[in-house]
Amino acid sequence: MDLAFLHPLYEQPGPWASVYVDTSRQAEGTAHEIRLTAQAMARELGRQGADEATCRAVEHAIDEMRHSPDPHGRALFARAGRVVLDPPLARPPRGDSWAEWAPLPRVGPLLELAGEDPVSIVAYVDRRGADFELRSALGSKEAGTVVGQQWPIHRTSSVDWSERHFQLKVENTWEHNAAEIADALSVCQEETQADLLILVGDERERREVRRRLPKRLHDRVVEATRGAGSRLLDEDVERIRTEHVHRRLEDELDRFRAARAPDDEGRAGAAEGVPALVEAAREHRLEELLIRPDGADAHREVWIGEQPDQVAVRRTDLRTLGEQQSWAARADDALIRCAVTTDAVALSLEPVTATAGDDAPSGGLGAILRWR
Repeated sequence: MDLAFLHPLYEQPGPWASVYVDTSRQAEGTAHEIRLTAQAMARELGRQGADEATCRAVEHAIDEMRHSPDPHGRALFARAGRVVLDPPLARPPRGDSWAEWAPLPRVGPLLELAGEDPVSIVAYVDRRGADFELRSALGSKEAGTVVGQQWPIHRTSSVDWSERHFQLKVENTWEHNAAEIADALSVCQEETQADLLILVGDERERREVRRRLPKRLHDRVVEATRGAGSRLLDEDVERIRTEHVHRRLEDELDRFRAARAPDDEGRAGAAEGVPALVEAAREHRLEELLIRPDGADAHREVWIGEQPDQVAVRRTDLRTLGEQQSWAARADDALIRCAVTTDAVALSLEPVTATAGDDAPSGGLGAILRWR
């Protein structure tokens, strides 16, 4: 998950209200339920010590969801009477809506609820052009059309010289249209930042478009087996997206397993366990965080200062570093704050927890490091 959108949460001091709202149960009484949820979340934040202005801001923001509820839910992060960030969720929160008042925003659940939800462009390709469709957990929408050269399109079976000349023109038309489609698909991916490109059509058309795409996109392409003109059902796209997520997570776990092996000088390119990760975070060495939400270390207590790299296992360690102010925080949220401010990324291992085995980060927290 690219964490750049979380920057506003670390440009201001805490404490923070973090609220995860479930709006997945759409029914006739949904608006009334959302109003009750708004009131309940405000009361819960007040019970935990949140200021009245922040409670009111959260209550108002949730209440506004009555007019256009999200299909799964929304997270809200608020402080000092203002909601600073409110990203939509790709799947409902576990259990039910909940709220927390803490020194740091409770962003760990976002990795699972909003992070590994690849936005996909489905490209329906034929010899005449292509239609693009943008798919995500929030729904689908049209994303553009490519109209290529319309003549000549079809081959003939004749061996006459003039017919062979005609067939050459057909080949040129196909190649021209494939190049047009590939260029447009590349632009669409840049504009939408799509994680996955799904090509639908006959095998030859898919192949011609795929080989003309820029190399940077090759590992994002999946070819669907349905023929030209077929529309992918939601379950088809969901299956392809799920398989893509699993492949990516397995690749990152392989990177972690290789990096944890020490070199000739005994230095490893990966870290696991809270003490090692805290040290790497202070030195700005985190490249990629791997987090298993149910891991024991994820909710382990660490100590933080005002700056993101002021993090320690013990409170006295911060004082040794010269930091006078300190607060207790969850390890996963403290490490994510460090990752955000040093342009690292983070992944939830939840989708592959069952298959990761003993090679997964011990305690549920690990990182690939920028240098050994």
